[in-house]
Amino acid sequence: MSTISIIGTGNMTTAIGGRAAAHGHTVEILGRNPSKAQAAAEAIGDSAIVGTYGARPAGDIVFLAVPDGKAVEVIEQYGDALAGRIVVDITNPFNADGTAVVTSPGKSIAQQIAVVLPEGAHVIKAFNTIFRPVLVEATPLDAFFAGDSPEARQRFAEFVATLDMRPLDTGGLDSTYVLEWAAILMMGLARNGAGWDVSLGANVR
Repeated sequence: MSTISIIGTGNMTTAIGGRAAAHGHTVEILGRNPSKAQAAAEAIGDSAIVGTYGARPAGDIVFLAVPDGKAVEVIEQYGDALAGRIVVDITNPFNADGTAVVTSPGKSIAQQIAVVLPEGAHVIKAFNTIFRPVLVEATPLDAFFAGDSPEARQRFAEFVATLDMRPLDTGGLDSTYVLEWAAILMMGLARNGAGWDVSLGANVR
């Protein structure tokens, strides 16, 4: 299997890292606070290691699991350390009550990240429509994603398939804004009877 890196130390870090580790991948945790990074690694288990924040990630696929307002700033801080990497933006730029997004067409978080990425790096929007309680279950899931490079999307899809998840490619960078709104759809479902164990799927015939 492979090594993936996750920038961030919150609940989605341990959810994504835990699922990856359970399927044979090594998980590198990168956080500004070393003690929080260590705690996240320990929560994931023996397949997790702690890397140096700001240094070149060990994984070719790097998940960005930070607040949406910090996403572009973090990418700028990493700079050329991300050259050649696939950066997976899982953020949701919700408004205060989670009923809308604060981005606009052409300005999704992933599109903003694409502007500041170093040469050879690519951005994918993914996992933002999957609630943590669903992700941590050992059950098959659909994973909708979009990104700026067909080749990067194919590589990401191959990785997703190793997690007992079905990768569903929704297209290029313009679709990343649609995925942000898809997360609002999921919030509406959860709040209006479906609960937080609901997941988004597609019947592909």
